[in-house]
Amino acid sequence: MWKQSRFLAAIAAMSVLLLAPAAYAAVSTETSPVVNKKAQVVPNPSVTVATQKGTLPLDELRTFVRVFDVVRTAYVEAVGDKTMLENGIRGMLGELDPHSSFLDEKDFTELQTMTSGEFGGLGIEVAPFDGLIKVIAPIDDTPASRAGIEAGDLIVKIGHKSVQGMSLDEAVNMMRGAAGEPIVLTILRKKVEKPLEIRLVRAVIKVKSVRYKMLAPGFVYLRIAQFQTTTPDEMKKAIEQLQKKGPIKGLVLDLRNNPGGVLQSAVDVSDAFLNKGLIVYTKGRLPDSNTQYSAHAGGDLLKGAPIIVLINDGSASASEIVAGALQDNHRAVLMGTKSFGKGSVQTVIPISDTQAIKLTTARYYTPSGRSIQAEGIKPDIVVERATVTALRPEILAAEADLDRHLVNKNAPPENAKTKSKKAKQAQDNADAAEAETALAKDNQLHDAFNALKAMSLNNTMYGTTATPRAAVSK
Repeated sequence: MWKQSRFLAAIAAMSVLLLAPAAYAAVSTETSPVVNKKAQVVPNPSVTVATQKGTLPLDELRTFVRVFDVVRTAYVEAVGDKTMLENGIRGMLGELDPHSSFLDEKDFTELQTMTSGEFGGLGIEVAPFDGLIKVIAPIDDTPASRAGIEAGDLIVKIGHKSVQGMSLDEAVNMMRGAAGEPIVLTILRKKVEKPLEIRLVRAVIKVKSVRYKMLAPGFVYLRIAQFQTTTPDEMKKAIEQLQKKGPIKGLVLDLRNNPGGVLQSAVDVSDAFLNKGLIVYTKGRLPDSNTQYSAHAGGDLLKGAPIIVLINDGSASASEIVAGALQDNHRAVLMGTKSFGKGSVQTVIPISDTQAIKLTTARYYTPSGRSIQAEGIKPDIVVERATVTALRPEILAAEADLDRHLVNKNAPPENAKTKSKKAKQAQDNADAAEAETALAKDNQLHDAFNALKAMSLNNTMYGTTATPRAAVSK
């Protein structure tokens, strides 16, 4: 009976080793990809041949089988074969890098949901870091961002349980839960001496990928919180709406605390601001992993209007693809702080109708050949976050506010047309006040806006449409 169990375990172990490579061709290479629900597991000839030419490590397989049998027989509590084999797969993938993992039915479904823009939890992107859990970025308008979680925070406790030695999957599962359920995270933060205990309430996360507003007539602020499948279309519609109000003189593209998303979305967003040039290319061990993406002629929606891209240490993956493409093509000036530095591409490979693996299959490179893996993208102009206080408050009173002020006799009589004009002016004033508030609270945005106005003025005075990056790059 013992020998029979060893034989069956060996067959199972070989199945684990051989199944994943044969499934490689099922989906395209993407960063935090959209899963193709209709993808079929089909053999990839190049992988299959390579496996046939190689030799299986029989001694290691025997060790695996012995450990499997000992655990099954001697562990203090009974553990099912299915659980042990799945744990073996998780360990195999988890030891590769922080981004490769096994996706069971629940994980597989949640990944598909996340790339479409709605999922449950805290709204926080995390990765393992020196035995702890590091926050890559909180997602806009989620419990994490509202509670003040910041990029770079280190989670040391989830509830009353230490994360030391905990796998990333375990930590993520502990942070998930039903909407309305509270949870306390204990975090370490740079330049804060004592650990912080932050209470959050779980919610259904609905990520609004694109937000925008006018900072001043002709000057646009456009925020991308995450790269989803719908992001390029949403962004293009936003720009079309803004252009109806008048020509766009300059754009601030905010990619801060954007943890990434779908590779193709990042490519399409970059393409929308370029007329030519390479956007990104990837290199991996398999032919399917070696791809390059280039801009289409005449694709620049802004017709050369200057762009400033805001990045920080929470800008990762797909965000870095866009920032790198616009920087290397001299299309935008980058401001803020160095980005996160995730320069790898993950592919979701279905291994059954309900399970998949997420595997790092390539590194990506910016148009100039830079790999930003573990290095990040450096901004052209470094601007740290800071609090700015005006030395003298703005004067809010005017002549028209004074008692017994003289009436302007040349003012046109009020009619339907002037009332409509006044209503529009009131809305414009409200939009301007909102923009002023945003600029007052955000020094990086404030500096970007001032630089953008200077670049636009330079274009107007000297008739150039190229972003003068050479003047500011190091």
